Amino acid sequence: MNEPTFWRTELWHPLTLHFPIALLLFATVAKVVAAVLRGERAVFWQKVGSLLLLVGGATVWVSVYTGDMAEGIVARKICDPILLKRHESASYTLAWLFTAALALQLLLHFNLLRFQQKAFRVLTLLLMLIGSGYLLHASHLGAQVVYEQGGGVNVPPSNCAGY
Repeated sequence: MNEPTFWRTELWHPLTLHFPIALLLFATVAKVVAAVLRGERAVFWQKVGSLLLLVGGATVWVSVYTGDMAEGIVARKICDPILLKRHESASYTLAWLFTAALALQLLLHFNLLRFQQKAFRVLTLLLMLIGSGYLLHASHLGAQVVYEQGGGVNVPPSNCAGY
């Protein structure tokens, strides 16, 4: 008898990764908009980007954790485990880039960086842009693991017995 779908830990990863993908990409867009605008509009978009970065920066680590849980199961089912390692490496890189951006953002928010604030804002945006590139790359690799390699996918028998 098959275990209930809820207990298949490799399925927890796709449940948790879509929020940080959206949040971190929108955070980056908001920070870019804030960099282009001036005045109150820039302040508004800066705050939006900061809030999205805060939530996305926390949830990205949940996705990394659930990805680590799924790795042991998925690695045994796919033909190219190197693809899975590339996905994992890109995921860790993007998580650390956004964490560094979040740390800088928090230091700026609490006025712990009183000098060169504009330079640190630019550095934060640069980290987020590079992180977004890694995010898109990791997402593409993850899609390849699932859709080309069948990672995390339960393939039913040809006669569909049990359904």
